[in-house]
Amino acid sequence: MRVVLSGYYGFDNVGDEAILYAIIHSLREYQPRIEITVLSHKPEQTAETYQVEAINRWSLKKVHATIKSSDGLISGGGSLLQDETGRKSIPYYAGVMKIAQQLKKPVFVYAQGMGPIKSKLNRLIVKHVLNSVKLLTVRDQQSQELLEQIGVTSPIHLVPDPVMGLDASDFHSSWLEQQNFRSKVITVSVRDWAGDAYAFQEIAAGLDQLVNKGYEIVFVPMHGNHDFQTSQKVENLMHTKAHIAPFDSTIQEKMAIIKDSDVLFGMRLHALIFAAVGYTPFVALSYDPKIDSFAKIVAQPVLGHIETEDWNHSDLVEAIEQIFSNYPDELEKITGAVKPLQKSANETAHAVIDSIKAPSASKAPLAYTKVKNR
Repeated sequence: MRVVLSGYYGFDNVGDEAILYAIIHSLREYQPRIEITVLSHKPEQTAETYQVEAINRWSLKKVHATIKSSDGLISGGGSLLQDETGRKSIPYYAGVMKIAQQLKKPVFVYAQGMGPIKSKLNRLIVKHVLNSVKLLTVRDQQSQELLEQIGVTSPIHLVPDPVMGLDASDFHSSWLEQQNFRSKVITVSVRDWAGDAYAFQEIAAGLDQLVNKGYEIVFVPMHGNHDFQTSQKVENLMHTKAHIAPFDSTIQEKMAIIKDSDVLFGMRLHALIFAAVGYTPFVALSYDPKIDSFAKIVAQPVLGHIETEDWNHSDLVEAIEQIFSNYPDELEKITGAVKPLQKSANETAHAVIDSIKAPSASKAPLAYTKVKNR
């Protein structure tokens, strides 16, 4: 069995690389001899890191040939079908799916977050392509509702993010161990955003107060040097000492740093997911509905939105201290919300493989989810 994986891979974004790692892990756990080819921006690096075949995602000739020789295409996960961050995402990812459909290969949409989709043309493209997929799974209810609104009639399955299926209990960070922190640790994940001046000033002021209360602050850059620079930007606004973890550390090391911290304050979705997988309570700062959706799924608070000024540094400090004041209950709450998701996260891979094995089935079975088309 041979499958092709399409996604935002090879761009040094830890969140998307964690998705790739998790999907590969789930597929191999269920079908050890499966052959996987990844469409990547850095194919050599991807091939070496995950022990897979990888080709240049920009070479349409190679993409066409690779899909033609496969048993199916997996598109996911992450937020691929959206036009918020650029005009090329939907034409590219929908185009790859369309190539597979023209070659009569089954397409599996794997735990994606959908939208925003602002362009009327892009909505038509997404509707057209997704109505012809073999399996359509999304990671949150807002994504499902968006697809219904634009006219997608394929059954939509609500499933956990692939990263929720990882077991982080054995992951360790030598960097964190070398710090020898003796106080409680608050990890922080920030990303740049247009008009972030107010938010970053308030975050810095709140972190200063937390340092003065005896907590250690550790920034965890999730998108390589890009987030490292943003972390430095916030740290430079602080008047107290903070730490920045290595931006080029592995997925497992970053998961370990967040897992072994006491609380996370985060913007990046997969920083929040890393926290959840490690049963670390978190406070989120939203910049996208996907943040609010995930926080709701795992029963964790959202401080506010980066573009609004209805929250401040005092609210940040209060939210963190509220967690510490009820820490056993907070641990129980996040653990209770996360464990069922961990059990079901790998079943998406099972559905893909079972569908390839039984191609005559009209739809891949996903009995653990609800099909919610109205």
